[in-house]
Amino acid sequence: MKSYSIHPFHFPTTVAFVDDSPQFLANLSLQLDSQLAFRLFHSPFSALIALNAASSVPPMVERFFSLYRHRGDASYSRHVIDVSLDMVHREVHNERRFEQISVVVVDYDMPEIDGLEFCRSLKNPAIKKILLTGKADEQVAVRAFNERTIDRFIRKQNDDVMTLLNRTIAELQQEHFDQIEHMLSDALAVGSHLFLGDSEFAERFAEIRERLGIVEYYLSCAPDGILMLDASGTAHLLIVQTEAMMQGHYEVAYDQAAPEGLLEQLRSGQSLPYFWKTAGNYSPIYEDWQACLHPATEFHGRDCYLYSLVKNPDAFNLKYVYPYNEYLDRLDREARQGIASNA
Repeated sequence: MKSYSIHPFHFPTTVAFVDDSPQFLANLSLQLDSQLAFRLFHSPFSALIALNAASSVPPMVERFFSLYRHRGDASYSRHVIDVSLDMVHREVHNERRFEQISVVVVDYDMPEIDGLEFCRSLKNPAIKKILLTGKADEQVAVRAFNERTIDRFIRKQNDDVMTLLNRTIAELQQEHFDQIEHMLSDALAVGSHLFLGDSEFAERFAEIRERLGIVEYYLSCAPDGILMLDASGTAHLLIVQTEAMMQGHYEVAYDQAAPEGLLEQLRSGQSLPYFWKTAGNYSPIYEDWQACLHPATEFHGRDCYLYSLVKNPDAFNLKYVYPYNEYLDRLDREARQGIASNA
């Protein structure tokens, strides 16, 4: 399924934990990764109502596709699909993006409904399922895994259960994005964002994300690149250009009678342009064109790329973006209120 090395978009998602013991859930929550967003349900039926209600919303990726209405081909025997790349980075303005449930961790042995019946009752097939079992339930869990009712099972008695659980959640969250994004990725494979499929560039991208503390990112166009945000909402635009793209920038600037200094910068590849007011291309309106140039770094992967980082890029109107840290704080407040109400 996976035909790319960098997801077209990625943001933190939420994990649901379902167990009829509030005490077990409270103890478990103290040992989870501090940057993991999670919700605790001690009623499996309340969990099903909440999760199945969320599944009625159309998947995010489906909103990127529509029939192309302006084709010249009069024949209706073919459908031409339009991919709206602008919709990808606009998802950063969706305040509810982090609420998407990617993984459910459910106890097998619950009196109202067992964990397998719970998993079978979930309507959203993209949600990954982890079953927590006792020693006596292992054969049942193996059979459920082979039948693809669940994606993983973990025994509660394991000495390293929390290490294994945190690692498994991270793996399944990654698989969740693989599953929901493959259609968009296949469409991009024939476009200009070829760096998405370059495994060597993906390693460099991972290094950049780690250095900047990036938790979410979205494909960008005009210029081609990736919009990235850390947990506090600080944004960086990673502009990625090939030699052919830089030649295109040079030719447009030359035709617009750009200053020689700008032409030299574009010709040499020392800087990447960010002409955000004019969809990426130079125009004489940029009297202070030096401010639109950013130092370029050359990288050789499957292709030769030039990339540059622009902090707080102007084109995306990110002033009121809802950052991940605020979402984590909100979940923490809700969890404390829930504990107080159950006391």
